[in-house]
Amino acid sequence: MATNASTDAQIDAYDQLCAEIQQISAVQSASGVLSWDQQVMMPSGGTPARSKQLSTLSSLSHELLVDGDVGSLLDELEATELSDEQAAVVREVRRQYDRANRVPTELVSKISETTSEALNAWESAKANDDFEQFAPHLETLVELKREYAAYIDPDADPYAVLFADYEPWLPLSQAESILEELRETLVPLIEEIRNSDADVTTNAFSGTYPESVQEDLSRDVLSILNYDWDRGRLDVSSHPFTSGNQFDCRVTTRFDEADPLGALTATIHEFGHAWYNLGLPQDHFGTPLGESRNLSVHESQSRLWENHVGRSQPFWEHILPTVKEHFDGTDDLTAAAAYESANQVYEDNFIRVESDELTYHMHIIIRFEIEQELISGDLDVDDVPERWNDLYEEYLGIRPETDTVGCLQDIHWSHGSFGYFPTYSLGSVMAAQLFAAAEDELGNLDEQFRAGEFDALTLWLRENIHQHGQLYKTNELVVEATGEDFTAEYFLDYVTEKYGTLYEL
Repeated sequence: MATNASTDAQIDAYDQLCAEIQQISAVQSASGVLSWDQQVMMPSGGTPARSKQLSTLSSLSHELLVDGDVGSLLDELEATELSDEQAAVVREVRRQYDRANRVPTELVSKISETTSEALNAWESAKANDDFEQFAPHLETLVELKREYAAYIDPDADPYAVLFADYEPWLPLSQAESILEELRETLVPLIEEIRNSDADVTTNAFSGTYPESVQEDLSRDVLSILNYDWDRGRLDVSSHPFTSGNQFDCRVTTRFDEADPLGALTATIHEFGHAWYNLGLPQDHFGTPLGESRNLSVHESQSRLWENHVGRSQPFWEHILPTVKEHFDGTDDLTAAAAYESANQVYEDNFIRVESDELTYHMHIIIRFEIEQELISGDLDVDDVPERWNDLYEEYLGIRPETDTVGCLQDIHWSHGSFGYFPTYSLGSVMAAQLFAAAEDELGNLDEQFRAGEFDALTLWLRENIHQHGQLYKTNELVVEATGEDFTAEYFLDYVTEKYGTLYEL
């Protein structure tokens, strides 16, 4: 009888913990919808009220986590025998609880309110090429994030503490090692490409294409990829993003009438994020088992669909008739020319989200280095534009003429998201490893893409990534999916072969 009573108490404690976490998740989901609205629908004058709303929800979420029964329930459960799934939930909640419990609610509220105000300031500063307008907000966020990191672990590198918000189970040293491998391989490869005499089509989409027409094409391509419109939508924002969960996941994109490829690849990228969220287990909604693993895994899904699918020639062979239906003047366009244009390596592109698959990572590395310098105190906020431009000149041989296309181009600093950026490159690296494993199991996927068939790849990702939620830590998940440790080898082999062939190196 004692054993049964103990087991019943354990089940009750676990169910209580899940109920507590689901309540917190509901508050965070509501905050996410308000944030989506602020970036997509809200009139600009709504910022003061929205700042208070988001700050209140952020404080409430924090208080529910640290002031309720979560701590005592965790203590009770950690002294009992748990199933693998239960242990994973306790592990993930324990990590959230321990970090949150060290940070005062007042600081959480202040960070939330500051980021909401900073978003509006960033949008205005970017539109007016006026870094000074954004600088005070950035300086405040840097100070607040240093304070936040010090509360969590005063003895650790503050940037490593911030990085762990996005990559809880991946050491910063591992990320730094992978980024170094990328730098060592990509810098000379980009230089070789720029010196190549290969005749690569770069202007398959010359001219201008109305935003409304581009949006119609984006919607058709999302439908081709089987996006679930009953659980999603497409909107326009100043910076493409995805927001939601397995029941409601929305994507945004942006349009430039002179750059239809930019909008299309951004849309496919965000589809990858949404497809991951929509594939998470519905019966675990609101618990770690129903949430995405972390940002590098999330980026692996978006980069896989954007690059390994959306930039492939078989994909272009399939969507070309649809493109011609929408875009005037493309009757003679070939899939080969579209493929080459979609994969050209730019000599003077300043914008990360519009960059090619190779120089993209230099954008990441530059911001990564600047973030570390900001958080460590080695770089003053006022010096960010000059430092940014110097690094672009050093790594890419180009110098931004405005801050709009320079240090103001991305939204992330207005969110206080320091430590986020390495996940973009980590995701690209992981995507190549996952795609290679999928092809090993499914065979060459080119014919399927050419025929517009994506179910096999989707099912493989559902079974090997999506369904697991946060059951595994990052490196464990990669091993489960591919049978190998997380490595940059597959990505470096992929880009070396792809671009070596394209540019006849």
